[in-house]
Amino acid sequence: MTKKVFWENPYLTTLDTYITGINGSDVTVAATILYAFSGGQESDTGIINGWTVRQARKDGLEIVYTLDDHHDLRVGDPVRMVLDWERRYRLMRLHFAAELVLELTYRTLNSVQKIGAHIAHDKSRIDFEWNDNITAIFPALKEQTRTLIAANHPIISAFSDEVNERRYWEIVGFARVACGGTHLRTTGEVRELELKRKNIGKGKERIEIYVTD
Repeated sequence: MTKKVFWENPYLTTLDTYITGINGSDVTVAATILYAFSGGQESDTGIINGWTVRQARKDGLEIVYTLDDHHDLRVGDPVRMVLDWERRYRLMRLHFAAELVLELTYRTLNSVQKIGAHIAHDKSRIDFEWNDNITAIFPALKEQTRTLIAANHPIISAFSDEVNERRYWEIVGFARVACGGTHLRTTGEVRELELKRKNIGKGKERIEIYVTD
């Protein structure tokens, strides 16, 4: 099973590892810094020994990377993984911005239900089951998120169940939430965020979240 180094150190951009399995263009490695799509967070991009990773996907607790069909890698080969750091860091910032907005929305609207979410490198979004215009809570959300970001709280990220690879993030005194994504060290790294509303159907509201460079 692949060791997920991206949980131990989500800021690591290169890793020396080795190939543990090959099935055509699909490969597995002993350890990895490249996150695979899960929980709405898009996969990282990067290279393995010069070969571009075309896709990263979970297979149980394993991660499978798809390379070009003509790659020349073999089982046991030592390889160097290189992460597209600019993309990863934006994903982490947008991910945690969305986590803050979601937690605060739950606290503001007692009966609201999340029905979807997606974290991309340009924006994140959260979809809710809600019958009213959700922009009514935007002033409160913006004030509360700015307070949390300005406080630069440490963000704890750890296992709740290591065997089954279940993880959480925590801001002491604020919240502890189950999540297996890659997380920032502090809330201050989110910096400024902006919120936009999109109506996606009757009884459904979407909050789009953007972060400044």
